[in-house]
Amino acid sequence: MAKVLYEKDGRIGRITLNRPERMNAIDDDLPLELAEAVRQANADEGVHVIVLSGNGDAFCAGYDLTYYAEDPSSDNVTQKDMPWDPMKDYAFMMRNTQNFMTLWRSYRPVICKVHGYAVAGGSDIALSSDLVVMADDAKIGYMPTRVWGCPTTAHWVYRLGAEKAKSLLFTGDKIDGKEAERIGLIHKSVPSDQLDAEVEALAERISTVPVNQLMMQKLMINQAIDAMGLQNTQMIATVFDGITRHSPEGMAFKRRAEETSWKNAVRERDMGTYDWTLDRPINPGG
Repeated sequence: MAKVLYEKDGRIGRITLNRPERMNAIDDDLPLELAEAVRQANADEGVHVIVLSGNGDAFCAGYDLTYYAEDPSSDNVTQKDMPWDPMKDYAFMMRNTQNFMTLWRSYRPVICKVHGYAVAGGSDIALSSDLVVMADDAKIGYMPTRVWGCPTTAHWVYRLGAEKAKSLLFTGDKIDGKEAERIGLIHKSVPSDQLDAEVEALAERISTVPVNQLMMQKLMINQAIDAMGLQNTQMIATVFDGITRHSPEGMAFKRRAEETSWKNAVRERDMGTYDWTLDRPINPGG
């Protein structure tokens, strides 16, 4: 079964993440299939705008930690055999980053429709789009900054500025659609029962503009961000992502996930109830 679906609907290209049983979590295949769907949309002169969404209960819940963290046999993102090869890690993660960035480089504008969650690696995908529309009760955030991750696409600072980006990446907190709109992270937040209609109206409005005009406006705006060093920032972010997972604290997180389940390790990480440096639960009394 395809993990990313593509169809053309009039002047709209529709790309849909399609792992609903895993909340569209990212595995080895999904980034490749996403990039191929973007290629198909861009190859069709009749497509003016792309709508990106996810099947099931969420847009994307990030990387599939059942495989990447809990499975002791998985070494794609955490090498158990040392010495760790940072360039092997970089090549794997940069491949994913570049596949997500096909949304940014797409000649067609991309509207991302977020319901449920766009968290961790799922936020990398959403924020690589041009316009993000969220449900008011949807959540976005990058919780792995607490341990075991750095947002490789680095869009947070370019969308928010340094201080607001720091406030979210220092804490790993999730925010809802209303707050994401208030601070300027996304284009718009609407009640969940209005999300589909809002995205459709925006897509239809954009689709009435000629393709070449849309392409010129997108290239003009994107080059300003590129000139600010986006590619260089992504390079160091992707290197740091590998380091976070192979730091003593990152290795402790993976051991904890293998021993007690990734859900428990994530809960302890996000609630701040585990000391990853000492590799033991935090004693509330001292």
